[in-house]
Amino acid sequence: MKVNQELDQSERDNCRTIGVVLPVSKPSTPATDNFDSNGDELYTPPLNFSMVDNGIFRSGFPDTANFSYLKTLGLRSIVYLCPEPYPEHNMEFLKANRIHLFQFGIEGTKEPFVNIPENIIREALKVVLDVRNHPLLIHCKRGKHRTGCLVGCLRKIQRWCLTSIFDEYQRFAAAKARLSDQRFMELFDASGFKDIPPCPCSCSRR
Repeated sequence: MKVNQELDQSERDNCRTIGVVLPVSKPSTPATDNFDSNGDELYTPPLNFSMVDNGIFRSGFPDTANFSYLKTLGLRSIVYLCPEPYPEHNMEFLKANRIHLFQFGIEGTKEPFVNIPENIIREALKVVLDVRNHPLLIHCKRGKHRTGCLVGCLRKIQRWCLTSIFDEYQRFAAAKARLSDQRFMELFDASGFKDIPPCPCSCSRR
């Protein structure tokens, strides 16, 4: 099996909910073909693919070139954060692999006209936190803003410090990072989610 991505094993999150520190891959770029020059199938992660936690992944919108790779994850669920209908070829892939789709339609608006619906974020978090839905992939269009906000709110539930939350968000958003997204994550009240233990690392302290 060939994987068209080399994960940087030295890049790791410093703030985890559990004792094991998991590797976080660098944002990936999509391949243009499913096969290499020898005719071997490529296993290509979607744009901005990375592991978030045990059984939780994030990415940009997966295309047909990414389906072989997604099959290796054994996904049970996908959390889709865009309002547009899921493409037919993606739906066929989900049905063939018995993957349940949870759609939370958040408009991809740009600053200064940004309205992130907290109630939808909370409903999406309930799906993400339910281990019965794992393994699970969170994605929007580019895997930057909507996905970044949802993951950032998950990190608040896990009691990450804001510096670590913003660092992770900016790693994927890069030059497209939005102050409004970071303000939303900062003000998000995670106190209603009480079943997640605090991160034992020093970076959870404020």
